[in-house]
Amino acid sequence: MHTPPLAYHDPQFIDSDEGRPIRIVSEYLAPLRTFQNAAVTATVVFFGSARVHSGGPLGRYYDEACELARLVTAWSVEHCQGRLIVCSGGRSIGLNIGLPFEQRPNRFISPGLVFEFHYFFMRKLWFAHHAHALIAFPGGFGTFDELFEILTLAQTRKLDRPIPVFLYGSDYWREVVNFDALVRHGTIAAEDLELFEFVDEPGAALARLTSRVQPPAAEPRLSFAKSRCHPEA
Repeated sequence: MHTPPLAYHDPQFIDSDEGRPIRIVSEYLAPLRTFQNAAVTATVVFFGSARVHSGGPLGRYYDEACELARLVTAWSVEHCQGRLIVCSGGRSIGLNIGLPFEQRPNRFISPGLVFEFHYFFMRKLWFAHHAHALIAFPGGFGTFDELFEILTLAQTRKLDRPIPVFLYGSDYWREVVNFDALVRHGTIAAEDLELFEFVDEPGAALARLTSRVQPPAAEPRLSFAKSRCHPEA
């Protein structure tokens, strides 16, 4: 008689509707273990469109994002032994999402620090979990989704620490989002405009970021030791 596989070794079950909670928890626990083993506790998150490339219509933002990432990384190395990690430059973290077009992990991601997500909400959780600052470059629906997720959490005081938000490219952001109109119509409060600020140049952006973000202190590395309470744990 054929012995069926254990449920957690059965791809047919794991990929089923009933296995969805297992998949969701896995997209939380697998990055958690990797980040703890790599001592990753503080990040500067860069958001922006996957459609923007160097030399394209918005290409200067791509180039300036690379330059700002370099500046932040150099500052991190000098002031906190590289513990503040950006998504480009130095150790690079890639939180990829499976999409039918555009999104692919890039070649600059550090080995062992690239993650492929199926669930958008789990990917956004990991963007926010270690974030000490957010820089949003020009982007579309995905960038808006990620940006306003953080702004909503800040507005509703759901964050356990302040996360400074910088909108890079004031001309772009002021054109595509009429923040003043939101205040005028009463859908946000005037003080909500203080949840973010505009920046337009890598050097100035670095100065504003480093004035708002404290160098993260070293934290003890946690261990995922196997439980000794049961021989089959």
